[in-house]
Amino acid sequence: MAITVLIPSALQAYTGNQSEVQVQASTVGEALQAVVATYPELRKHLYNEQGKLRSFVNVYLGEEDTRYLQGLETLVKDGDTLMIVPSIAGGSVSVLEHEAVQRASLDNEEILRYSRHLILPDVAMEGQTKLKAAKVLCVGAGGLGSPLALYLTAAGVGTIGLVDFDVVDLTNLQRQVLYTSQDVGRPKLEVAKERLQAMNPHVTIRTYETRLTRENALEIFSDYDIIVDGTDNFATRYLVNDACVLLGKPNVYGSIFRFEGQASVFYAKEGPCYRCLYPEPPPPGLVPSCAEGGVLGVLPGIIGTIQAMETIKLILGRGEPLIGRLLLFNALKMQFRELKLRKNPQCPVCGQNPVIRELIDYEEFCGMRGEESTASVDVIEEITPTELKRRLDAGDDIFLLDVREPVEWQICRLDGAVLIPMNTIPARMHELDSAREIVVYCRSGKRSAQIAAFLKAAGFRKVKNLQGGILQWSDEVDPTVPKY
Repeated sequence: MAITVLIPSALQAYTGNQSEVQVQASTVGEALQAVVATYPELRKHLYNEQGKLRSFVNVYLGEEDTRYLQGLETLVKDGDTLMIVPSIAGGSVSVLEHEAVQRASLDNEEILRYSRHLILPDVAMEGQTKLKAAKVLCVGAGGLGSPLALYLTAAGVGTIGLVDFDVVDLTNLQRQVLYTSQDVGRPKLEVAKERLQAMNPHVTIRTYETRLTRENALEIFSDYDIIVDGTDNFATRYLVNDACVLLGKPNVYGSIFRFEGQASVFYAKEGPCYRCLYPEPPPPGLVPSCAEGGVLGVLPGIIGTIQAMETIKLILGRGEPLIGRLLLFNALKMQFRELKLRKNPQCPVCGQNPVIRELIDYEEFCGMRGEESTASVDVIEEITPTELKRRLDAGDDIFLLDVREPVEWQICRLDGAVLIPMNTIPARMHELDSAREIVVYCRSGKRSAQIAAFLKAAGFRKVKNLQGGILQWSDEVDPTVPKY
């Protein structure tokens, strides 16, 4: 039977950049095995060492999660479409307390400002006072957080909290529309508060310039009605989910990668949570970040605006929120798909017998501590750009290994380097001479540290990581090398 398997962009590097693969199969499991037989590099991303489908990889037949059908034994028929959905980054009652809404009122200036809302029967004065009474926390003030905060502020959400600890970087401006070139180097929250207050002085902006941790999450979340997840890493995403479940608050979720995005509302009181969809995170380094894989600048605007819309619907108690539904967006095809989500009765945090009753160590849960120790400087020797330049000028025999992607290679490179992208290193390790000294580099030094550790574990002894990557090379050695 001819089956179409849709490949998400995060995995297309392992299918020859094919977004669809045609296979012959009678079950879901046979279809997946046929795909990895054609594209062997995909196997480790779908299956673990024991040959079982990884827990962070979901497979949908149409809009049904096959885990709630017959799993890999689910029968397929000619013309069916399977979708691989890995983790990347009915009507509802208003989540607001009635007393808070009663205390809110609009003055004449606000009535004029929100007049286009007030003449909407589904908003009107009652809905606008709900918006004014609402308290929404945005975790992250970057690509998703920028359009989200702008639209919530414009809509008149009374109190908006922002959690972030970063400063504005030039690379942010391609997608983070809260900031301008003049803001580079300033704390994001300082700039965000200024701009949002200038847009709507009737809104209270609270800022938390700190890293969200298990020590502070419950305290910060407790004063808000809705939490909106605009994060870009798995540890914080699971932290946000678990804190929301423990506090009984809705989690408006969004994630982006390259040309694709996801959105949903995880609200354990009425439907599944994030862990019901993705019980475990992918191993560190298996799913590239936006800094490594890139993201179309418009994409976070689309997904962030959807998050803003879902937040407003929850406040108003109108429409059908994305509770129990996962919205997938493909910008290249300008295509939306909707998948049904089910509550997992075995979920460790929101299931029938939860085992997670307090916040855990999320960096350890996501394997990040192991990643840090593997690539630590006491295991992997580093070389500074200045020292590398001195030794190259002296004629030392050094093999420069560039582990970035081909599109990054086109932007800039070090003279004499050889490009072997990070994900192809295991298959191309035979091209490396273990007798030569190898210096591995990438954009910032993180990916190259992982590869240096991998090579050392494989028996290479003369391996060094270029400290700070090509960015630090531009700072210390050659400022004509462009940064990105």
